[in-house]
Amino acid sequence: MTELPVDQREYNRKLIAEFRASGRRIEDRPLLLLTTAGRRSGQPRTTPMMYIRVDDGMYVIASNAGAVNDPDWFRNLVAEPAVTVEAEGEEYAAVARPVADEDRPVLWTRICERYPFFTEHQNGVERKIPVVELLRRG
Repeated sequence: MTELPVDQREYNRKLIAEFRASGRRIEDRPLLLLTTAGRRSGQPRTTPMMYIRVDDGMYVIASNAGAVNDPDWFRNLVAEPAVTVEAEGEEYAAVARPVADEDRPVLWTRICERYPFFTEHQNGVERKIPVVELLRRG
């Protein structure tokens, strides 16, 4: 499992501030901010994460760094798929759509070829790690 910072929330707060201050891009990695509605509270929850472009699609991986459970942001978007994406210098409304089981194998292979650590994450857990497409609205 990937080693996480001791205080993940504080790390995320700093990363979010840095990302926004730099014009919604960080040059050394494909990073986005995903804002979901909390599934119980309805409050906005912003999470920084890596994204992957495959063909014309933008995807995020709910690996949770190889943890046993799906991340909170994934459970939030399953309950409410309307999200906000901040990436590549812009902010926009999107719909989060988990990739269907029949479409996942080919996409998962392509993702793991580029980022082999996702294979390690999947091999370390029993759950099928979700892949989510972010579809720009409007």
